[in-house]
Amino acid sequence: MRLPPSRLRNLSVALLEKRGVPADSARLQVDLLLEAELRGLPSHGLQRLPLLLTRLDKGLANPTTRGNGIWRRDSFLSVDGERGLGPVVMMNALRVMQRTLKETGLAIAAIRNANHLGMLAYYAEAAARDGLIGIVMSTSEALVHPFGGTQAMVGTNPVAIGIPAGDRPFVLDLATSIVSMGKINNHAMRGLAIPAGWAVDRDGRATTDPHAAQAGAIAPFGDAKGYGLGLAIELLVAALAGSNLAPDVHGTLDDIHPANKGDLLILIDPSAGTGSTPELAAYLDRLRLSRPLDPAQPVAIPGDGARARRAAAAETGIELPRPLFDQLTALEVAEFIGGHTEWTYSAH
Repeated sequence: MRLPPSRLRNLSVALLEKRGVPADSARLQVDLLLEAELRGLPSHGLQRLPLLLTRLDKGLANPTTRGNGIWRRDSFLSVDGERGLGPVVMMNALRVMQRTLKETGLAIAAIRNANHLGMLAYYAEAAARDGLIGIVMSTSEALVHPFGGTQAMVGTNPVAIGIPAGDRPFVLDLATSIVSMGKINNHAMRGLAIPAGWAVDRDGRATTDPHAAQAGAIAPFGDAKGYGLGLAIELLVAALAGSNLAPDVHGTLDDIHPANKGDLLILIDPSAGTGSTPELAAYLDRLRLSRPLDPAQPVAIPGDGARARRAAAAETGIELPRPLFDQLTALEVAEFIGGHTEWTYSAH
């Protein structure tokens, strides 16, 4: 089932504005959710909107704040998110940091007390399109078992890196778990089994049941390597942001607790170095033209697939699972149109 992005955008923005979110902040939050959908990442897309609305209703998310930052060093910005919407706090920090880059060449923002950021590639690409190198990290609840363990002790702790490279910047975005919990939640919503190796159940046994995985633990990607990288991000973000460590983190998946994970944004002005953006772009093109294993599948650069999926989805619409469609329809009926809906459901 596919729906036009404009229809989803209008409804989502209206739902946020009704809860006191300023129009520009509502558009930013919805833009991030729709970008995730368009790029084929529904785990970070509109399935997160109903929870966010509930968190706003309960006062767990502040609809109006953009966060409060204090420069503790010339290039270090400490941000209290004041329970704000994650994208609003992060993008405000990015704009504030840009003002100091001409002098310092480098700026770091450590953010605490902000709601879920969503897809980190959004921020890394925004930095790269402004001609900056952007590195974004975030932590989460304890969802991942250590290498050699079976109990959820570490966050999924994603990292994204954006580097200017002509009209197609390099954008890498990955969780240090083999998948995000959002992807497991999406499988559960669609009634689909998860692949073997993704997760264990609450007793530490391998499972393909997404509901059992929700109560268990996700595997780190690459075994010890992903575990080590995820743990390093956990410690780095907590050390700089003063945020909680994974076993004590809440608020990105529930509607009970304030969000107390941490986020980190590093911006670097490449003009402070001696590299060349055209050289980087030429090298990436050489990689794309290098000999593929399968002639039907050319070599790709991180970010290429997301751009291709986005272009296709912009034409054909965004696919929503029926349960999410029903949730959004119910919200529209209850809050705006009193029993009449303009939505139609067509399965493909």
